[in-house]
Amino acid sequence: MDRRLFLTAVVLSCAVACAPAAPYTLNLPAPTGPHPVGTRTMRLEDGARTDPWTGGRRELMISVWYPARTVQGFPVAPWMPADAAKQYLEENGLTDIRLDRTHGHEGAPVTRALGRLPVVLYSPGLDASRSYGTAVVQELASRGFVVVTIDHTHDAAVVSFPGGRVVLGRKPSDLEQAVAVRIADVRFVLDRLTDLNREDDLYGLLDLDRIGMFGHSLGAWTTSATMLRDRRIRAGMGLDGAKLGAHDSAPNGLSRPFLLVDTPGKGGMATNPAVRRFWEKLSGWRLHLTIRGAAHNSMGDDVVLIRAAAGRLGLSQAELTELVGTIAPEQAQAFQRAYPAAFFEQHLLGKPAPLLEGPSAEFPEVSYRR
Repeated sequence: MDRRLFLTAVVLSCAVACAPAAPYTLNLPAPTGPHPVGTRTMRLEDGARTDPWTGGRRELMISVWYPARTVQGFPVAPWMPADAAKQYLEENGLTDIRLDRTHGHEGAPVTRALGRLPVVLYSPGLDASRSYGTAVVQELASRGFVVVTIDHTHDAAVVSFPGGRVVLGRKPSDLEQAVAVRIADVRFVLDRLTDLNREDDLYGLLDLDRIGMFGHSLGAWTTSATMLRDRRIRAGMGLDGAKLGAHDSAPNGLSRPFLLVDTPGKGGMATNPAVRRFWEKLSGWRLHLTIRGAAHNSMGDDVVLIRAAAGRLGLSQAELTELVGTIAPEQAQAFQRAYPAAFFEQHLLGKPAPLLEGPSAEFPEVSYRR
């Protein structure tokens, strides 16, 4: 379900009837890794491509998250930049929610004590934002990964560029074409990692032989489709949406490791033949996890944010269940901290991951399939 259209419809239906609620601040669980987390944002411009929406040069905003040497004296990074958050919340009638807290610190120095660091890319869902994966991203950074999150301009809900310019999303009419643009975005970011590796503060720290990627919904499709075209991504993880598109050709399958995570509903293998075809084309290490009680928006920070907004938007219990399922948000967040880290530690760091071997008593709602 499209976030903006759904939220806007609900806001209009309860603009008079909904009682005001106390202000709410989004607080994500603290990462469990041994390292404090630093982050910085960057604008990238691809001079070789024309933006299909504007006709100008294609430009992106990314965030880089990493294990920091120290965070003392460095400000806490907001979940979403203030100008983008203001416009995003005003559009959805949620002006009493604050999105100014993460566990990352802006501009903190990267640690050199770990040597060269593996890199993981993140692609969000349609009409979402790179902010929506923050809980997973800061967990990975605390465990020694550099994570690069990408806003795909014009299909992201809102993107904040330097100078206060905010670009709102436009829902694509052709998702195959949108994914093609996203694939080009990701490959451009992969190219730019070489430049980042030459910068003073990151000099030589990015291990470009150990790159992974994950995404949610359309970002999961972006992950699987990019891996079919670019061997630089050694391991991939798709959250409720990894699949083969109409133009994806995979005669020999995908031999690199892939973790397919889904729910019983919208983006799952049980209901989506394209997801099943992708699964059947995986010829290397593979694992399919289904989270019982979860729904499509249980896979990111949505699981907290939507529940926090439910009363303000007048969501019924049935509507809330459709969006985030019946799984306790704490358990959904625990999954997000544990499984992506286990997967990338195993396939990028070479660490055994017992959590991936079979059912876990800590996560009884998760079913396994090889």
